[in-house]
Amino acid sequence: MSCVAEPLATPWNPPVSRENVDAVAAAASAGDPAATGELLAYLRPITVRYCRSKLGRVRRITSPDDVAQEVCLAVFRALPTYRHLGRPFLSFVFGVAAHKVADVHRAAARDRTLPTASTPEPPEVEESPEEIALRRELVEHTGDLLRTLLPRQREILVMRVALGMSAQETAAAVGTTPDAVRVAQHRALSRLRRAVVG
Repeated sequence: MSCVAEPLATPWNPPVSRENVDAVAAAASAGDPAATGELLAYLRPITVRYCRSKLGRVRRITSPDDVAQEVCLAVFRALPTYRHLGRPFLSFVFGVAAHKVADVHRAAARDRTLPTASTPEPPEVEESPEEIALRRELVEHTGDLLRTLLPRQREILVMRVALGMSAQETAAAVGTTPDAVRVAQHRALSRLRRAVVG
């Protein structure tokens, strides 16, 4: 009697994209090392952008890049026991990221240390002082505009515009429906337009 082994997971082909990330995650959770490597390489820049958007103004206890690394490590550790229950894999990843970001905010709130007299050397950059000033001004202005939004609107707008997530992925990440995400995004953009026009 011959026995045919079942495939470990849904077949997938590189590169990893939003369309096939669930299949890659399934293969990775089934033990496929190539899928695991491809998946983590795909998730790293997404989680970095997410953490930077959430931790931009938090007094630095840890950098957003370090938090993103912790997210990827937590996802890697969870892969062997991860179960696909009908929700997009990215919603699981952003759930992990949200918890890690919340941990940093809690740690920052508890941190009572005083600033030091000396500051670390700034990283080497190839931008001119004018470019740095313009970029800083743009970042501050964008931050001011985003702070005019409600927290949920801001979160949805960052996921949809900055991270390029679909309405369905965003809905799964924030615990609502795709239609509610689209409505919130529309209201957020309308509010930003009014703030810009003044």
